Amino acid sequence: MPPKKPFRVVVLASTNGTDFSAMLEEKRDGKLKDVEFVGLVANKNCGAAERAAAAGVPVFLIDGKAENFHEELFETVKLLEPDLICLVGWMRFLRANFCAEFENKILNVHPSLLPKFAGKMDGSVHEDVLAAGEKNSGMTIHLATADIDAGEIICQKECDVAEDETVESLREKVQTLEKKWYPEVVRWFRDEKIFLNEKL
Repeated sequence: MPPKKPFRVVVLASTNGTDFSAMLEEKRDGKLKDVEFVGLVANKNCGAAERAAAAGVPVFLIDGKAENFHEELFETVKLLEPDLICLVGWMRFLRANFCAEFENKILNVHPSLLPKFAGKMDGSVHEDVLAAGEKNSGMTIHLATADIDAGEIICQKECDVAEDETVESLREKVQTLEKKWYPEVVRWFRDEKIFLNEKL
């Protein structure tokens, strides 16, 4: 029987890469068997790129201010032949042609219970959650499309919002959920346990 082909994952990141760190830890601990991180693509120097380099994952830096940024992003990712693309703190919009080329292969994690508080990022999301007096928040892992935070929801987990909650304490709660569930969703895709347009 031929050896199982590695499940090729490309990560797009712009920030510290907290969730990527959790993936690398699970890979190191043998919990992401047959998953190969074939590249981390970043639009600037960032913590996620440093984490990737330290773990031996190839890093591709593309100048986010360059006129041909989107074209270079498309070609770089295409050459890596991903089975799955994970956005981890990726602070750039994806063009329609990119989303069409990798349809149903792009995952994003958002720090709220979508569709609530869509379209914003991290700290501002948590501020809005607290300002709205929400009793619960959480994280959503969804398919990324050209429409921001509008793709099909794959996994959604919630946490309580305490009366004395702060932006930082809420961020920590939500990131704990992200670090637990993002690697799990990668396993679902690896094992072909995702049936799109159906309830899990």
